Amino acid sequence: MPQLSPVTTQRVEAAVVAVLAVVVTVAAGYPWWSLLALFLVFDLSMLGYLRGPRVGAVCYNLAHSYALPAALGAVAVAAAASGDRIDWLGVLAVAWAFHIAVDRALGYGLKTGEGFEHTHLGLIGKARRARTTTDGR
Repeated sequence: MPQLSPVTTQRVEAAVVAVLAVVVTVAAGYPWWSLLALFLVFDLSMLGYLRGPRVGAVCYNLAHSYALPAALGAVAVAAAASGDRIDWLGVLAVAWAFHIAVDRALGYGLKTGEGFEHTHLGLIGKARRARTTTDGR
């Protein structure tokens, strides 16, 4: 069996999370397209890059970490358990996790302070193409 690199493993895991988010959404009785309708909302965090690469990376990473949608989902579950149904909160949490998972599956990882194209999963965009051209890979 071939050994998967840590980056490949994380990308495969993210794809599984994305599929799980679709299954949870449909099982909860919401249309699958609600995930797509909310998809780009979470990329508003990129506006932090208007203040520079370090601020941009912090804003992007806050919005692209599973911690916040998990906390939001926990609040939705706790509210439902106490009889206060806040369905939209759960949908938002799942859509947020879906967004992060799709980004990671496509190779868009958490950002470093060097710039948007430098991620924990490797280079993306022009930086990756430039490296590929100079390395011959």
